[in-house]
Amino acid sequence: MVEVLVTYGPWLIGAAALFGFLMAFGVGANDVANAMGTSVGSGALTIKQAILIAMVFEFAGAYLAGGEVTNTIRSGIIDSGYFVDTPELLVYGFISALLAAGIWLIAASWLGWPVSTTHSIIGAIIGFAAVGVGVDAVSWGKVGGIVGSWVVTPAISGFIAYLIFQSAQKLIFDTDAPLANAKRYVPLYMGFATFVMALVTVQKGLKHVGLDFSTLEAYGLALILAIITGFIGKVFINRIQFDPNMDRHTQFGNVEKVFGLLMVVTACCMAFAHGSNDVANAIGPLAAVVTIVEHNGDIPAKAPLAWWILPLGAVGIVVGLALLGKRVIATIGNKITHLTPSRGFAAELAAASTVVIASGTGLPISTTQTLVGAVLGVGMARGIAALNIDVVRNIVVSWVVTLPAGAALSIVFFEIMVHLL
Repeated sequence: MVEVLVTYGPWLIGAAALFGFLMAFGVGANDVANAMGTSVGSGALTIKQAILIAMVFEFAGAYLAGGEVTNTIRSGIIDSGYFVDTPELLVYGFISALLAAGIWLIAASWLGWPVSTTHSIIGAIIGFAAVGVGVDAVSWGKVGGIVGSWVVTPAISGFIAYLIFQSAQKLIFDTDAPLANAKRYVPLYMGFATFVMALVTVQKGLKHVGLDFSTLEAYGLALILAIITGFIGKVFINRIQFDPNMDRHTQFGNVEKVFGLLMVVTACCMAFAHGSNDVANAIGPLAAVVTIVEHNGDIPAKAPLAWWILPLGAVGIVVGLALLGKRVIATIGNKITHLTPSRGFAAELAAASTVVIASGTGLPISTTQTLVGAVLGVGMARGIAALNIDVVRNIVVSWVVTLPAGAALSIVFFEIMVHLL
């Protein structure tokens, strides 16, 4: 059946490129809200400013650090050895998976549901593999890890966000002189934020560019940057002149402005790291299709990227964000709980910290679930009444539905392709 790949090769690559762009559009519409939702919801950025910043940093992350080589089979979820005799089924499957995951992400984004783009494509890949070859082709142990992460990831990030938020309350907001204490402690938060963001960027982004640091080097570099940032922050914050007689409410407003500036920096780092990491969800299967077709059915362990694939993914993410991103940004920023810059900063820093922990331990996580968990943690710090339970319930349901939805759509498209070609 390799003749199918020879006869229809250009058409198959064209379909994969179109649906890869659709998937990247969905990633931009849904996942980019992770980096920008808290900044918009807290008032640190307007929606237009957030979209402009995200477009620049997501594109830079995807294009500069999106990876020279990407794994053929995303996350090792399926065993390509089962497809050696029928490589055309793997091509049909990846094309079906891209279309299925893209449609699901766009539908979820339209409804304002923050779902996992990684889990969408994994669910779609599981669907066609289980039907096309058999359930043995799927690594069910990894699927179990993903299901477990639905609980573990939000719990970790929520707990860290709770601790960061409570520390800011105790050290700054609940004191008699909030602004004076902000001058003392905010440089420490700036240093900690820089440390975490540097680690996220190094671990998630820079290794794709060829800058591969050892763990010790990464931590050393992050620590040096953290000390420098903390020192610069202290110099600038000490220059702020304030009236010692101003009331506490006015002081609160000034403290929140400082946290607002911090949030803009963390949002840029998160967008760059996200672009470098999650563009693989769209271009991984696309690169696999191109490689298999060009090698006349041979399935290599790695799929080198054709020159046009990364720009296609990067542009898709930016277009999706610009056209449909504000719906999910509104859910994360406004609908779960009321955010101020200090609360949003706690949530974003907790999410980034969880990503670092997960990278170090190999825990399969979703950036979406990490951030939602962090926002929930900040809300819980103010009591359960501070959370919009209806919105939280809808989000959890959408997480559970994502894997089977991706799988079901993928199976339908896969069967259509098998019968057509």
